[in-house]
Amino acid sequence: MEKIKVAVVGYGGMGSWHADRISEMDKFTLAGVWDINPERLADARKLGIHTYASFDDVLADKDVSLLVVATWNDVHKPLCIAAMRAGKNVISEKPVTLTLRDLDEMIAVAEETGRLFTVHQNRRWDDDFLTMKHIVDNNTLGKVFRIESRVQGSRGIPGDWRREKGHGGGMVLDWGVHLLDQALTLCDDRTLESVYAHETHITNDECDDGFYCELQFAGGLRYAVEVTTNNFIALPRWYILGENGTAVIEDWDLSGKMTLVHNWDKIDSVPVKAGTGITKTMAPRTDETIHDAPLELVRGTWTQYYDNIYDVLTNGAAQIVTHRQMRRCLRLIEAVFASAKANQVVAFEEP
Repeated sequence: MEKIKVAVVGYGGMGSWHADRISEMDKFTLAGVWDINPERLADARKLGIHTYASFDDVLADKDVSLLVVATWNDVHKPLCIAAMRAGKNVISEKPVTLTLRDLDEMIAVAEETGRLFTVHQNRRWDDDFLTMKHIVDNNTLGKVFRIESRVQGSRGIPGDWRREKGHGGGMVLDWGVHLLDQALTLCDDRTLESVYAHETHITNDECDDGFYCELQFAGGLRYAVEVTTNNFIALPRWYILGENGTAVIEDWDLSGKMTLVHNWDKIDSVPVKAGTGITKTMAPRTDETIHDAPLELVRGTWTQYYDNIYDVLTNGAAQIVTHRQMRRCLRLIEAVFASAKANQVVAFEEP
């Protein structure tokens, strides 16, 4: 097996993560890394990693056929375009860039040069996402009419460039791009009709430190996405409602369950005390009409992403994160920003 030589541009948190993973894989070799910060390059050299003196030196390395761009979000576009024009294939960290117009320019260069160009959407292989996707795809809950997906922290935005709008900071472009890509992947066969969103600025005035949006898909499915950084009691990571059951995943540890109805017609109940009154409508169902079931856990293998990159470059396979998907996700991000700014529902135009 001929290994593909890879250079990583940007040796911060995600860049070093890519470098470590590439070094562990059989199909790839880490040729080296480059970063504008000399201290990061010194850290790489301590680990025995080759470092480049400049970005031009990376492009001049004829042995390198694949670049991973893991820099500030605002410079993904010029670096990716320069790399493709230099004959390199490119993986960009998410978000692939900041505007749909910029993405279309990048795709045009990819088509012009014949180079692979894609984005790293690693959370398509998260166990929690794959488990919920399995439930929806297999109609385990019957017709699903609501999905809630959220991540919640309590430390604000990290004290780095992610706090700065000029570099493409904020939670929509940090965690939001993951959850929105998951939503579009889970609902790939459904038309997205409208978006309503709002941002929060609790700890940061310049960038959104959280957001909430409601996605309305054709067929009556409403999908809620939420990211918060000022929440000290977390809600479930996933909550899915179907006509015949409910599924929940509490956190990254995959704790959760499903509750399924097996006798819908038996709805009579004894009124229960509720606050200062009683209720029959909200009385719990009896055990003979519902049952709890464990989640059917689906485990992801993230290396499938890089396996696909290898197959694209060596066997002409189709890339797993496509240009169409990249455009759809960035179009959705723009709709989230537009809705939050106008404080109104915006129609979504499918690409």
